[in-house]
Amino acid sequence: MAAALLVTLYEYSPLFYIALVFVCFLVTSGLIMGWFGWDVPVILRNSEETESIVKVSQKQMRQVKNPFSLEIKNPETASASNGITLVSNCLEDCLLSCYWGCSVQKVHDALQKHAYSFRIKTPQSFEDAMCHEYLYCQQYCIKKTEEEEKHSLLPEEADTNDFGLVPRSRYPLVVLLTLADEDNREIYDIISMISIIHIPDASYRLSCRILYQYLLLAQGQFHDLKQLFMSASNNASSLSGSFSNERTEDHVLLEKAGLVETQSEVLEESSKDCIVCQNRAVNWVLLPCRHTCLCDECVKYFQQCPMCRQFVRESFPLCS
Repeated sequence: MAAALLVTLYEYSPLFYIALVFVCFLVTSGLIMGWFGWDVPVILRNSEETESIVKVSQKQMRQVKNPFSLEIKNPETASASNGITLVSNCLEDCLLSCYWGCSVQKVHDALQKHAYSFRIKTPQSFEDAMCHEYLYCQQYCIKKTEEEEKHSLLPEEADTNDFGLVPRSRYPLVVLLTLADEDNREIYDIISMISIIHIPDASYRLSCRILYQYLLLAQGQFHDLKQLFMSASNNASSLSGSFSNERTEDHVLLEKAGLVETQSEVLEESSKDCIVCQNRAVNWVLLPCRHTCLCDECVKYFQQCPMCRQFVRESFPLCS
């Protein structure tokens, strides 16, 4: 339409055509230079310049002591019919509660209740928060600083070896770790830990694994624990420590219970070479991909993770 109009004007009068183009040029120049007082956004920076005006925000972290540790022994042998063996190593005497066939909705309702003044400090409070929506429960006493193995199995009278197709209405197993001594609940900010575990059955044969872990604080917050991923060339697929993506403004750097007392083990585990310079120790965690692959110097030059190319929204150091 515009091209046809210009052709018609040129055929009518070339001089008029040239004058019109010149006026359009002046108006465009005036808009760019701001002669008319209008604020028109214009990109003047070359996108290929190495210097970037966008800075990656740094998360503020604080260290806390996590009294709970839970792992699955021989996950390849765990099943709904054979049960599961759990290994716990806690800093204080704890209660290990295994809830089979928990309602998915009720578990997440319990987490929300914890955030709204209903503190989950004991197994009884967790059961009340879930409205007792589970099939079977087993409880064990765990002595502090002793690595104990506990085997949990659904009884035959439960007659449940299949938890349904995905998406399921029930989690196969939910494990709750709480402090046994009431006085210890005043010492630690973290008062309990909830682990949601997948166990293979006839309908869903994916190998046994921990799906989610939540740390519950005495103040009502709860943290979603996630692993940190190291470079595959560092002979370690993930860091032994974990970090929490909090649902509050504070963000917490978490240590596993076995690494709390001796920081030298943490430093040794995190002293892998940076994948960029191959010279300095890895120290920075990139979010949201959780790759731990850059040193203090190289992290300044990356807005994308060098391992997965995902844009970095935030980052935090393992050691300040």
